[in-house]
Amino acid sequence: MNPAVSRWNDRFSATDDYVFGTQPNQFMVRHAGTYIQPGMRVLAVADGEGRNGVWLAEQGFDVWSVDAAPAASEKARRLAQERGVQLRVETADMSKWDWAAEPFDAVIGIFFQFANPKLRAELFEGMKRAVKPGGVLMIEGYGLKQLEYKTGGPDIPEHLYTLDLMKSSFDDMDILLLEEYDSDLNEGAGHRGISALVDLIARKR
Repeated sequence: MNPAVSRWNDRFSATDDYVFGTQPNQFMVRHAGTYIQPGMRVLAVADGEGRNGVWLAEQGFDVWSVDAAPAASEKARRLAQERGVQLRVETADMSKWDWAAEPFDAVIGIFFQFANPKLRAELFEGMKRAVKPGGVLMIEGYGLKQLEYKTGGPDIPEHLYTLDLMKSSFDDMDILLLEEYDSDLNEGAGHRGISALVDLIARKR
């Protein structure tokens, strides 16, 4: 296990509570019904303890929930069992994931900002490959203003998102939504308080 994954695994295993809560991300909830339909195959990238993957499964999606930390995957399975839903939970390093192995109707990545610029570019390209033509990507992350708020996320500017970064990274897709705004998050102990967010939804041509 590489050191970065080990740190996250320790964080998830240090408590029986869910570090980022058990409620789904509100950006995803707000837009899922508009851009994806129940029955579609969805990949939840770096899904952590499963709050988003489990919610998607509750809505009738065919979900793959993937995270590199074994402790996170264990919690995702537990949450799915408690909620009475089925989803595929896989422990895998997304930097080594075979993005072309399965076609997905949607790929969703929420706050996977452990990635430095090089790895982030690789993940973005991989996520594009994993989406079927006509399928969508949904990504939410922290913007640079988050360095002032300090209510979650990394304190490394290069790991944060800007509108220009997202435009240039996904200029080969049809960008359906791209916005930057502040919002009050309440996602467990890990994300709580006023936060600077950047949201992207893009469709593969």
